[in-house]
Amino acid sequence: MIDFERFTHLTFDCYGTLIDWETGILRAVQPVLQRHGLMVLDTAVLQQYAKLEAELEAGPYIPYREVLRRVMAGLAVELGFVPEGDELDTLADSVQYWPPFRDSSDALQRLQRRYKLVILSNIDDDLFAASEKLLGVTFDAVITAQQVGSYKPNLRHFEAALARLAVPKGQILHVAQSLYHDHVPAQAQGFTSVWVNRPSLLPGTGLALPVDVLPDLEAPDMRTLVERMGL
Repeated sequence: MIDFERFTHLTFDCYGTLIDWETGILRAVQPVLQRHGLMVLDTAVLQQYAKLEAELEAGPYIPYREVLRRVMAGLAVELGFVPEGDELDTLADSVQYWPPFRDSSDALQRLQRRYKLVILSNIDDDLFAASEKLLGVTFDAVITAQQVGSYKPNLRHFEAALARLAVPKGQILHVAQSLYHDHVPAQAQGFTSVWVNRPSLLPGTGLALPVDVLPDLEAPDMRTLVERMGL
């Protein structure tokens, strides 16, 4: 069992944990495919997205907006169409509209009564600012890929958190959906971590590569986690 009383800070992944990026991505990509006469299963789109994104984020750092542009270009190659007009920018332009999960805002507001809330996200600063408004919570600290010059599962987000928050890692609880992006580096860095195992069109992994890692606790959503924390 986790002693939640010992934590002062909660660090969160955003996309997949607080923001429903599967819905956001499909709402952006599927209309493009349909304009090109393509009928592609949602699961196939998301599988290609996860593969392409992981490959791009493993290379030299580029802004997330450019990652998304190259993901769209990769999808075009994989699915056999030629992007027209501003279609390569479709994903990046859509991030500001990716919806929060229904329980995210209320859960965060309840948690903020007791803890400092921190974002550790593979995102650009301006793109996250739009998501923060949708979530309806002002985070106490925000650490992005743009700031650290790399993408999780690189350890830099977690190293930056320790430096910026200036508290022992034993006082930080990391909360995330992605085993690949978050729980692997969190566990490697010695953080306690909670897996928010939300329903996904790609069960078990979500929009990520498969990995073998054991988080300290699993919850099906943020509402359940908050209840288990006694809030």
